[in-house]
Amino acid sequence: MRNILITGGAGFIGSSLADKLIQDKNNHVVLVDNLSTGIRDNLPKTGDNWRFIKCDINHYDDISAVMLATRFDFVFHYAAVVGVQRTLANPVKVLADIEGFKNILSLCKNTNVRRVLFSSSSEVYGEPFEFPQNEQTTPLNSRLPYAVVKNLGEAFLRSYHKEFGLEFTIFRFFNTYGPKQSADFVVSRFLRQALKNEDVTIYGDGTQTRTFCFIDDNVEATINACLSSQYAGEVINIGSDQETRIVDLARLIIEITGSSSKIVHLPPLEDGDMDRRKPDIAKMRQLINRPLRPLREGLQKILAGGRAGCHA
Repeated sequence: MRNILITGGAGFIGSSLADKLIQDKNNHVVLVDNLSTGIRDNLPKTGDNWRFIKCDINHYDDISAVMLATRFDFVFHYAAVVGVQRTLANPVKVLADIEGFKNILSLCKNTNVRRVLFSSSSEVYGEPFEFPQNEQTTPLNSRLPYAVVKNLGEAFLRSYHKEFGLEFTIFRFFNTYGPKQSADFVVSRFLRQALKNEDVTIYGDGTQTRTFCFIDDNVEATINACLSSQYAGEVINIGSDQETRIVDLARLIIEITGSSSKIVHLPPLEDGDMDRRKPDIAKMRQLINRPLRPLREGLQKILAGGRAGCHA
């Protein structure tokens, strides 16, 4: 039996990861979340090999009670304040997540956790100088508090490995989308607006590009990385390498929803809206060894499931 802890387990990616992990009865999964952005409705609906504990990992007494009660083999540290608008509006709250790193890594070291798997972000690259963005060669140059904190989390992991031998794998997540995503992210926001025939609102001229990774591809890659030692001690870009302009994303969503929505351009964001994003995903492709789900197909799967834009 593998005991697995997911922090941020009621969030979009954490809960989707749990859904897949509990399909293997050899896994016992504990999800912790303070429910500041995660929601109970995201938690698995089936299985008896998981449990949820409301817990704030930034408070040592809270998370230590969980980690000292169960000997975890793997810890997916996904708890964080997320979302460009939310993190820009709450920079001090973002900095508080540093305490979570200290608590989780100290407890992992002292309870002999085999490996910590950390959700970093493409935001650490800042405005990139290289395309595609490679884990080893692209400099980390963002000054946004969210990106700085993620970069610091990566530094904590390397330091704990060097001094204590704690094994880690770092995932730099690029835009991931799927049925459980909250409505303040671009794909779910556009879907919600289009389904209501409201204006689809774009910051700036919409020529900025992103790559969109369907949640199933994200989850498969991260689980395979966990169960293999291939990328222990390494960084892995998790995303798609197919660039899409934001205005083209809006047009595609209007098309496939049959919406009468119009595209409306808002003033550009002051910070946090980089011109391009395109990761080098050679490592990820080795982990899943199959084609990634195309954007149109992923959007259609969300719509078929009836959960598009349902989370406020």
